[in-house]
Amino acid sequence: MAGYKETPRQKMIGMLYLVLTALLALNVSKDILDAFLVVNEGMTSTNERFSSKVAGVYSRFESQYSMNPGKVGEYWEKAQEVRKKSRELIDYIENVQLEVIAQSEKKSPEEVKQLYYYPIQVPDLMNPGHMVEKGVLDLAKVPTRDKYDEATNYMIGQNKNGKAYEMAGKIEEYRQFILGIVGQQHADKIGLNTKEEYKSASDTSKDWMYYNFYHTILAADVTILNKIISEVQSAEFDAINRLYENISEKDFKFDNISAKVIPNSTYILAGQNYEAQVLVAAFDSKTQSEVKIVRGASSVNDANIGSAQVIKSQNGIVKLQFPGQNVGPQRYAGIIEMHDPVTQDIIRYPFSAEYIVAPPSLTVAPLKMNILYSGLKNPISISSPGIPNEQIVPSISKGKITRAANGNWEVEVPSNERTTTISATANVEGKSLPLGSFEFRVKRVPDPIAKIADMTDGAIDKSRLLASRAIIPEMIDFDFEGFHFEIVSYELSTYRGTELQRTGTVRGNVFNDAVTNLIKNASRGQRLYFERIQAKGPDGTMRTLNPINLEIN
Repeated sequence: MAGYKETPRQKMIGMLYLVLTALLALNVSKDILDAFLVVNEGMTSTNERFSSKVAGVYSRFESQYSMNPGKVGEYWEKAQEVRKKSRELIDYIENVQLEVIAQSEKKSPEEVKQLYYYPIQVPDLMNPGHMVEKGVLDLAKVPTRDKYDEATNYMIGQNKNGKAYEMAGKIEEYRQFILGIVGQQHADKIGLNTKEEYKSASDTSKDWMYYNFYHTILAADVTILNKIISEVQSAEFDAINRLYENISEKDFKFDNISAKVIPNSTYILAGQNYEAQVLVAAFDSKTQSEVKIVRGASSVNDANIGSAQVIKSQNGIVKLQFPGQNVGPQRYAGIIEMHDPVTQDIIRYPFSAEYIVAPPSLTVAPLKMNILYSGLKNPISISSPGIPNEQIVPSISKGKITRAANGNWEVEVPSNERTTTISATANVEGKSLPLGSFEFRVKRVPDPIAKIADMTDGAIDKSRLLASRAIIPEMIDFDFEGFHFEIVSYELSTYRGTELQRTGTVRGNVFNDAVTNLIKNASRGQRLYFERIQAKGPDGTMRTLNPINLEIN
């Protein structure tokens, strides 16, 4: 922006303004004054095109802000203020234009919009990337475009209290705001100077308002207001470009942003903390860069760069892939080579990283015991470090293994086997990876302990024995929930003196009438023998349980 050399657009605006001033100075016919229609139409079209150009600068500015808010934030906030104040002033001037036409036509602003305006789509400066509908004046349809009485009364007023004076104050306030950004040394280039005085042919001084809007026909008023809007857009464009230039021209430009997670390690043990850095990475998908990798090194230097592997970027991203052949800690180093956007010199950015290659491993842990029991659904968990459970496929050499509702596994093994082996593979990157195997011993479920009133031997009160009413098989130190045996049959015998009394085989575990009568007729010190107790397990096998010997006290 040094020197503020005038652009072709600014030169054209100046020339149009000279033509406009010359036309105003002449006492010409209506047909000639209709030339203002051509001038105004060109000014309107130029303003709309320039509005799109301004919107493009804001869009680029916002892109830089989204990539680096810390660096760009200060200038972006100021640009937001420029946009807001520029939009407010342009809206105000367009409203003055609408009101002066309504005054001249003696109609309401709403009627003027319906009669003389047509809608178009223009860039929304307050929302970059979007369009908004705007009404554009068709000056040729305004009947009083060659009249000046009502327009002068509205703009100048009786005692110089017309709208032009209010507008001049707003323009001057905006001008000082813009100069605060671009610098006072560029005041002539910015324009919008409403404090300038003019001389008439009789050497009489005229202020900016009187010079532009006194006895000025409506067509000229509209054109002048469009010219002021053009100057506001030029000032806005200069200001935001000045703010944009405060962002270093040497910075790399990026067109893509993504979140990246950089872990300190991709392999941790139980009890350790997982640590990682989460950051926003910006890259240019159109820029080709190269990465030179040296495996087994902590840095790239002149001695090892000759053996470096060269990998080119794809869509701005370099992807590394190393086969996991050697088990244990691994490391590599590299450099990214990029072209400086200003000098085009090659700039190198070094990096290094480490990772761990672990051998395939399998963990099969019984959840309730150290062996597998035949005839039961033994719950087990199967896992492998670093591999999701849903990718693990287990198998068993003898028996059946199925997925349980809770996500673990259930194993069933035949009663006639002594061992079985559980193996597993994992589906990793489309391949079946063997994880290992474990051999388990197979055992029969232990016998339950037969009890009456929680006793297997000893003295018992007759009433307590009668109240117990049944033999109960109890699993001792066996953690399977819902697993139980069923008493199928038993016998009760006792001696009354030298006489042996027996009940015979009793079905089930409950005391029948024969058992109850023997107990009721038993004397103090008499022993009762519950024997040949048969129990059936969930697997269908029959077990002979311990006898129960009780003495009536």
